[in-house]
Amino acid sequence: MNCMKKMLSTLCAATLLAGCSAGTSTQTNTESTDQKSYTIGVAQLVDHLSLNTIRDAMLDEFEELGYKDGENLTIDYQNAAGQISNLDTIMSTYASEDVDAIVAIATPTAQAAQNYADSAPVIFSAVSDPVSAGLVETIEAPGGNITGTSDEVQVDQIVDLILELTPEAKTVGVLYNAGEANSVSNIKRFKEYAQTKGLTVEEATGTDLTTLQQAASVLAEKVDVMFSPNDNTVAQGFAALSKIALDAGVAYYVGADSMVADGGFATVGINYEELGRETARMTIDILEGADPATTAVKVYKDDLNTYINENVYNTLKEKGKTKTEVPADLQEIDSVIMVTGADSIASGN
Repeated sequence: MNCMKKMLSTLCAATLLAGCSAGTSTQTNTESTDQKSYTIGVAQLVDHLSLNTIRDAMLDEFEELGYKDGENLTIDYQNAAGQISNLDTIMSTYASEDVDAIVAIATPTAQAAQNYADSAPVIFSAVSDPVSAGLVETIEAPGGNITGTSDEVQVDQIVDLILELTPEAKTVGVLYNAGEANSVSNIKRFKEYAQTKGLTVEEATGTDLTTLQQAASVLAEKVDVMFSPNDNTVAQGFAALSKIALDAGVAYYVGADSMVADGGFATVGINYEELGRETARMTIDILEGADPATTAVKVYKDDLNTYINENVYNTLKEKGKTKTEVPADLQEIDSVIMVTGADSIASGN
């Protein structure tokens, strides 16, 4: 299994104080004798910009909260290299190591971690629909030893953006992996809302980059615009998929800011760095005693940003199949971020 290694070596042995807790949590002889140390398993399904942004922001936030890797925190980071079959092995390893918490990034990872929630609390991140995925009973009261943060795609706002920036569009092609529960949920909601706005929706699916590229090539020739949710399979190969759409002159709307940075045209959504930081804050709260069963899932619905790829926009203005226009006054709004790459998302420019 690729990338199956610890990010950090095990903590150096520290002088134990009387009354330290069972398992891997211990008190260390630091400036504060009340400071505990923790071991956390952090797992993600695959490398792509959205998930990596969450992971990196989460690690930064841990340190800002006073939990520093190698001192009072050990992180066992595992990457399933895109193979869902690897996730159960990762989670069973965490259980055998008696980690204090499992952080699971993306829906398939969270579903695998849920099977081991009896051994450690699970905090998920970037799960679009945790209720439909069977992870929690409700958003407000999860009900089990699992909670987290959701990157639910606000599909109604994205459809409205399509109508604002490409008002002549009549047909939307949606591209996704039907094997990802988060994508199925998002596409269902997208179709329902788009149809109320008079748009026709054409679907195409794939299970890997090769089949997605084939589907994208067919789709781009017969629709006015395209849309993909925050689908892990799509995101992993999005640079190639977005090029297919751009070469066909099709505005490609997406579900995540990172996908805009990778060549998508536009989205309305959250900042994935903030999602990662909130996941870290929730993790520490739970380690310090909060009950996952009554800790509401954090869902971002308000105060979202609009992300528009400036380079893609300029190309579409010249050779777009459907007229694309971003009004000058829209670009002046603080919540509208003109993107030229990943760095411009992080800086908000």
